[in-house]
Amino acid sequence: MSARSKARKRALEVLFEAEQRDVRPGEVLIRRVDEDEFINPYTREIVGGVVDHQDRLDEILSTYAQGWTLDRMPAVDRAALRLGLWELLYNDEVPDAVAVSEAVGLVRELSTDDSPEFVNGLLGRLQRLKPSLLA
Repeated sequence: MSARSKARKRALEVLFEAEQRDVRPGEVLIRRVDEDEFINPYTREIVGGVVDHQDRLDEILSTYAQGWTLDRMPAVDRAALRLGLWELLYNDEVPDAVAVSEAVGLVRELSTDDSPEFVNGLLGRLQRLKPSLLA
């Protein structure tokens, strides 16, 4: 597993834990650093990016997730979708196909059997719509 893949997984864990505990993701990062846990700079970048753009990310996901509300999605899927969409829209260093593939890989490992198809379909649709989403 590459360093960036590990950073994505750690970012997903932070986002998921923050939501489950109803605390800010930054607090989770601080606690983990206080416990002498190494936090990859890319993990911090992802978490900060998702936090900074969460309203827009959630608006897009809510609009295009046909038949699903954010609240109805498994929490891991929600975190992976936010992470993948942030990379897709706001991180030009990551190729679009990699952003989608990595998010799918995370839910394949950590979520339900139906999650990879759902996340792939939604992020794939958003990838095709990217120019209009950034306009």
